[in-house]
Amino acid sequence: MPLYEYECECCGVRFERRQHMEDEPIEVCPECGGHVHRLIQPVGIIFKGSGFYVTDNRAKSSTATPGTVKESEDKPKDSGDKASTDSASSS
Repeated sequence: MPLYEYECECCGVRFERRQHMEDEPIEVCPECGGHVHRLIQPVGIIFKGSGFYVTDNRAKSSTATPGTVKESEDKPKDSGDKASTDSASSS
C-alpha cells in the first residue's frame, strides 16, 4: 500500500496516509478542516549491479576490457603527431 503525503492549504500542516491506489484522495485537513492537496514525492529507485555506463556494454572481443580501444599494429602511432609538429615549427 503506497504512502501519500498531503499538505493543508490553510494551516500548512503536512501529514502522511497509507492508502490503496484506488482510494479517493483526502480533501479535508484533520487539524483545521481546510482543503488539502496531495504532494508529489520522488520515487526511490535502487539500481543494483555493477553499474549502468557506456563502458559496461559487452565488448566486441571476449578478451577485451571495456572502455579500451586497440590500435592497429600496421599503422604507425606518430603519423598524426608529426604533421601537427611540422606545421607548428614552421610558423
